[in-house]
Amino acid sequence: MKPAPVPNPNILLVDDNRDGLLVRRLVLEEIGCRVEVAQTGEEGLKIFQARAFDLVVTDYRMPRMNGVELIKRIRQIDPRARVILLSGYVEALGLTEENTGADIVLAKTANEAAQLTRSIKRLVNRPPARKPPSTQKNPSPPARAAAR
Repeated sequence: MKPAPVPNPNILLVDDNRDGLLVRRLVLEEIGCRVEVAQTGEEGLKIFQARAFDLVVTDYRMPRMNGVELIKRIRQIDPRARVILLSGYVEALGLTEENTGADIVLAKTANEAAQLTRSIKRLVNRPPARKPPSTQKNPSPPARAAAR
């Protein structure tokens, strides 16, 4: 059974660039999202801990705590959180979903708004990912039923 679409997703938008925040917030609100903003990774983390969000959109390059560090901390709190990482350095730094921990990595380009809205709709309307496998090296074997 396909999950019901999220009509007005609750988005946390994190970027140290006020103009970028303003423009992205307007674009996302125009498509029906409820948007909370933060101008630093630390502020974004505090807001994430205090409220529930359907998705986090974060910039990569920010002072003190970059987007990858923010994603790492968000994943410690909620491994199933959905996260989009934005950067003007995607190609130059080789940023990918695998090396950043993001669900989607998007380059800041002229097509960013369209790509961002498509990505948000895709992520919030997919079933939640399964919990990642345990990082324990030698998990204990499952308990066996008592012999009859």
